[in-house]
Amino acid sequence: MRRGSDEQPHGAPRPHGLVEAQLPLDHAPYEALVTAALARTNPTLSVRDYERIALQPTGHARALAADVARHAAAPPKNDGRGALADVTLRETNRRLSIPAADTARCVQNRARLVHALYARLDRLTEPLPAAT
Repeated sequence: MRRGSDEQPHGAPRPHGLVEAQLPLDHAPYEALVTAALARTNPTLSVRDYERIALQPTGHARALAADVARHAAAPPKNDGRGALADVTLRETNRRLSIPAADTARCVQNRARLVHALYARLDRLTEPLPAAT
């Protein structure tokens, strides 16, 4: 997670969607990878290919988790979105603590994780409903 303030010098807020490396998350290519990985019903790639492919969603899941954690800290405590994000982050940490395997199943599981993290991030970045 990012250390320090969320503000830049002169009080300007940092742009949202950034992770520790200060790079914007690029949603489209990873959603395409997730879709491709989950659409394959009888994948026949080599073990080495699976090993390389699994690195992409694994690394992106880590970056997404950092962004979800940052956004989860923003809503008020009585907003359930933060609690749901905490559940998602615990599950993400559990799943990422297991080393990636060189199998289609692992690639698909990591793709599902990226999908779940994007869904949670989308919910966290929705505007709060107006109080009545």
